Amino acid sequence: MHVQKQRLWERLMALADIGRQPEGGVTRLAFTPEWRRAKEVVAGFMREAGLEVREDAVGNLIGRWPGRRPELPVVLTGSHLDSVFHGGNFDGPLGVLAAVEALQTLREHGVETDHPVEVVSFTDEEGARFRFGMTGSRGVAGTLTAEELEHKDANGVSIAEAMRAYGLPPERFAEAARAKGSVKAYVELHIEQGRVLEQAGLAVGVVTGMAGPLWLTFTIEGEAGHAGATPMGLRHDALVGAAAVIQAIETECRRHPHTVGTVGQLQVHPGGVNIIPGRVTFTLDLRDVDEAERDRAEAAIVDAARAVCEERGLRLTVETLQRIPPVPCAEAIQEIIEDALGQLGLPAMRLVSGAGHDGMQLRDLCPVGMIFARSKDGISHDPAEYTSPEDCAAAADVLMHTLVRLASASVVV
Repeated sequence: MHVQKQRLWERLMALADIGRQPEGGVTRLAFTPEWRRAKEVVAGFMREAGLEVREDAVGNLIGRWPGRRPELPVVLTGSHLDSVFHGGNFDGPLGVLAAVEALQTLREHGVETDHPVEVVSFTDEEGARFRFGMTGSRGVAGTLTAEELEHKDANGVSIAEAMRAYGLPPERFAEAARAKGSVKAYVELHIEQGRVLEQAGLAVGVVTGMAGPLWLTFTIEGEAGHAGATPMGLRHDALVGAAAVIQAIETECRRHPHTVGTVGQLQVHPGGVNIIPGRVTFTLDLRDVDEAERDRAEAAIVDAARAVCEERGLRLTVETLQRIPPVPCAEAIQEIIEDALGQLGLPAMRLVSGAGHDGMQLRDLCPVGMIFARSKDGISHDPAEYTSPEDCAAAADVLMHTLVRLASASVVV
C-alpha cells in the first residue's frame, strides 16, 4: 500500500502558487489573505479525503478521521501552511498534505483505525509576521496566554487584532486547548532542512529530538551625530557596537559543538547616509539540542555585549522574545517509524532536528515523534528549497504506516 505520488505532488504545487512573489519564493504570513486562501484550498483537499473539517479558536485547520472508536484519544499529525518571507514550497505544507494523502489512501484501501486521527495545520508556526511563533500549537497545548497575543507585527498590528480581523474572537483563544489524556500521540513529517540525509543517500530519517530556539532582541543606544563633523574618537556609534556584538555571537557559537546563532533582523536609526547611528536593534536566534549548552552560550554572549557597550559608552537592553527547551522524541514512536521504514524496505537512520517545530509545544500534552524527508543541498527558508516527488511520496508512505500503528488500540506509546 502506497500513497499516490502524483496526487500529493500536484497538491503541493497548487499550494505553491498561493503567495508566490514576483521576485521569487512564497510569502504566506498568518492571518493574511494568502494564508486564508491556502487554508481554504487544503480544507478542500481534506474533504476530498473524506475528513471532517473544522477550525478551532486560534485558527488551526483540522481534518478529522473518526476511526472505529471515536471516543478514544486522538492521534494528531500535520504541520503548518504559513511561511517565512520569500520561503520555499515544502517547509510545512509537505507535513500537512502528506498526512491528508496518507488518510485518503487508507480510506481508498478500506483500512480503518481504532483511534481517531486528526490532520492539523497549525497557525503561525514560523512567527515571521509577529516575531512570535507556534501560536497554534501553543493554543492546543494550553500554554498560550493573552499577553502573548499582544505581540505586534511591523505595522503595529497585534496577534489579537489580526485574529479579530480574520473573524476569530481573541478572547476565546483558550478554547483551542486539548485536555490532558485526549491526545495519544503527535507525529509530524517535515523536510530535514539540512544535508544529513542527502549525504547519507537516504530519503527518509527518524528524528530523535528538536533543538530549542531562544529568541532575543538586542537594543544598543549611543548618540546620533553629523557624519562629517564628529571626530572618530568622540563618537558613540551604536552600529559599530552592534557589529562587535554580532562578531562575538559568531565567535561564541563556534566554541560549542552544536550551538548555532543567527542574527536575522537589524534596524539602524535614524538611518541616514550622513548620520552616525544612534540606535540599533537586532535579533538573535540561538539554538542547541542541549539546553545547558545553549544557556551557557547565551550568558557568554550577553556578557560580551555588556563589555562592548561599556567600553564604547553605549547603553544595552536585551529582551527575550521566546525561550523553548529542547524536546526529545518519544523512543516508542521512533521505533514505530523505524518499523514502518523496514516494512517499506527503506533503511533507518536517526538524526537530530536543529530546527524547532510545533511538536515542541505539545511535549507535555502527549508523546511526540518526527519523520524527516531529504532536502536537496540542505536549502530551506529559500525559494530554492526542494524535496523530490519521490522523496515526498516515500516519506508520506512512512507516515501512513506510522499512523496505522499509532492509531491501533493495541499499541502503547
